[in-house]
Amino acid sequence: MQQSSRRRSPRKLLAAILAGGAVAAGCFAVLPSTAQAAQPPGADRQASFTDAAKEFGVPLPVLLAVSYQESQWDDHDGHYNTSGGYGPMNLTDVTAKMVSGGATGAVGRGDLAALTADPALHTLDAAANLTGTPAAKLRTDDRENIRAGAALLASYQRELKGKSSADPADWYGAVAKYSQSSDRKAAQLFADRVFTTVSSGASRTTVDGQHVRLAAQRAVHPETGQLSELKLKAAVTATDTECPPTVDCTFLAAAASNGQVAGRPDDGVQIKYIVLHDTESSYDAAIKTFQTAGSGDSAHYVMRASDAAVTQMTHAKDIAFHAGNYWFNMHSVGIEHEGYAAHGATWYSQAQYRATADLVKYLAAKYDIPLDREHIIGHDNVPGPQDSYVRGMHWDPGPYWDWTAFMDMVAPTRAAHTDSAARRVPRVGSAVTISPEFATNEQTVQVCPADDPTGATTECTENTAPANFLPVRTAPSADAPLFADPAIHPGASAGTDSIHDWGSTVLAGQQFVVADVDGDWTAIWFSGAKVWFHNPRGVNTCAAPGATVLHSGDQAASLYGSGYPQASEYPSGLSPSTQKPLTVYAFPAGQAYVATQPPVSADDFFVSGDTYVTGAAKYYTVQYNHRVVLVDASQVS
Repeated sequence: MQQSSRRRSPRKLLAAILAGGAVAAGCFAVLPSTAQAAQPPGADRQASFTDAAKEFGVPLPVLLAVSYQESQWDDHDGHYNTSGGYGPMNLTDVTAKMVSGGATGAVGRGDLAALTADPALHTLDAAANLTGTPAAKLRTDDRENIRAGAALLASYQRELKGKSSADPADWYGAVAKYSQSSDRKAAQLFADRVFTTVSSGASRTTVDGQHVRLAAQRAVHPETGQLSELKLKAAVTATDTECPPTVDCTFLAAAASNGQVAGRPDDGVQIKYIVLHDTESSYDAAIKTFQTAGSGDSAHYVMRASDAAVTQMTHAKDIAFHAGNYWFNMHSVGIEHEGYAAHGATWYSQAQYRATADLVKYLAAKYDIPLDREHIIGHDNVPGPQDSYVRGMHWDPGPYWDWTAFMDMVAPTRAAHTDSAARRVPRVGSAVTISPEFATNEQTVQVCPADDPTGATTECTENTAPANFLPVRTAPSADAPLFADPAIHPGASAGTDSIHDWGSTVLAGQQFVVADVDGDWTAIWFSGAKVWFHNPRGVNTCAAPGATVLHSGDQAASLYGSGYPQASEYPSGLSPSTQKPLTVYAFPAGQAYVATQPPVSADDFFVSGDTYVTGAAKYYTVQYNHRVVLVDASQVS
C-alpha cells in the first residue's frame, strides 16, 4: 500500500480510499502532520475532553481512551485519515470520491453509492444530528469534534443500557459499538485496547503541541459480557483459514465495508494474480486499519516481519480492496507484509520470504495461477484504473524486495532454467527478462522524510544499496537523463532518482522487447518510448523465448487500466462501470510489448446477487513500463 513522496502525505490522507493525485507507495496507520499550525491562544484539548465528558455523561477515562485509540488525540488539521475519519474522535464521512481512488480503486464504477452506503461510514453525520453542530464544523473544530464523539458514545450507552453510568466498567459494550465493526472479534479487540489504555494510562504531546494525559485507572474491570448484547457476527475460527500447514495462520475478519463478498472462482470471476504489498506500518496497525469500517483498506493476508505469522482477513473467494484498482482487486489475492519500503532490506525477513513463498505456491495451485512474474506481481506493478489515478498508484513493496531470490523459492525449476539461459547481448526484436543479480546490483535512490513513515529519515538523502531494479535512460549513456514517465512528469525531459519515482525503472522478472543495442547498452520499448539501460554482455537480461510479443497495427493501440464491458452489455438494472482508455500513455505503431497471458473477456462483478457480467471485447495484459496495462486484443497482433 503506499504514496508520493510516498503513499500518503505526512498527514496520511485516506490510505486506501484516497483519491488519486498523490504519488503513492503503501498505507496504514495514521501518520501525524509534521507541519501543522500552532493552536490558537487559549485552546486546550485536555479541557475539551473534560468538558465533553461532563456534558454528555461519559466517564472521562473512557472518552480519552477511545480517542487515544482512534487518533492518539491528534486532530489532523481538518483532514480525513485512512478511515475517512475526522478529528480526535475519528468521525467518519466516506464519500464516493474517496473510494474512487486508493485501495478500492472504484473510479468509474456504477455502484459507488452502494459502496459508501453503510451507516458505519458516516458517523460524523450521526454525531452532527446528536449535537446540532454542522458537519462541516465537526471536520475542522477539534473541540466540537470531541463533543460530537462523546455524544455518539453516550447514545450507544443509552441504546444498550437505557441510561448513562459514572462507572467506566459499564461502558464496554458502548465502546465496542464505537468501533463500527460488525465482527464480534474485531469489536472485542478494539474495546480491549481501549480498556487496556484506561488501565495503564497514557500521556502524549500531539503534533500541534497539545499535551493530553490519561491517569491510570487500574481498578477498572470492564463488563466484557456486554459484548453479547451487540449481537455481532461471530469470528471465523482458525480452522477456516486458507493457508498451507507450513504457515502459522489465524483468521480475523476485515471490516465488511473494506471488501465484497463473492464466490470466486465458482461465480465466474477468475483469480489471475497474487499481489505482494508492504504495510508501511506495524503489523498490529495494519490489522486495525483493515478492521476499521470505512478505511477502504483490506487484504486477504497480513504477515508479521519477526516470525512470519499470518493473519488472514478476507477469504480468497471474496474481493479485498488492496490494489488501488477494482478490476485488479476483482481478479487477485493480496498479501501484505509488515515493513517499510524505504527500509525493505531490513524489514523483509527470511521468515517472510519463506512463508510467503509457501503461501503463494499454495494459492497458485488452488487457483491455477502461473508461478511467474507476470502473475505474481507487486503493488507497484498494478496500473491506475483511469488517467487521474496513474500518478498516485502505490510503489510498494519497493526497490528492496528481492524478487530474484523470492521467485527462486516459488519456482526453483523455472529459476534453474533461467539461470542456465545464456546471458548474451540481446538481439533486436527479441524478448528479454530483466534479471540483475540482487546482491551485486547496487543502485542509488533519494529518500526523503515523506518517503519514510518510520521517522528515521530526517532529510533527503542519497542511499546506495542492492536493489531489484535497473534505471532506464533516454540515451545509451550514464550521463543521459532518466526517462520521465508522462503520467508522473508530464512534459518533463527527465525523471528523478526518488525512491517513489517508479516511472524510470524496470524490475527483476519483467519482460520487454529489445528495440536497439549500442555497446554495453540495451534499449527496450517502454511506456510508448525507447529507453536504455546498462547491460554489458547481457549481464542484466536473460532470453525469454516463450514470451508472447504483441505488435500494434498501422494505428496506435488503445491502453486501459481495467477491462470492463461496454455499457450496452450490462443487464438491465445494473449500473455499468465506465471503461475509458488511458490517454497519458500510448502503444504506437511499430512498437512491441510482451503479453502476460492469453486475452481474457471484458468482465465485471456486482455483489448484488453475486452477478458476473462479461463483454465481447478481449484484453491482453501487457508489461508496458514498471506497471502492466491492458490492450484491446483486436488492435494488436
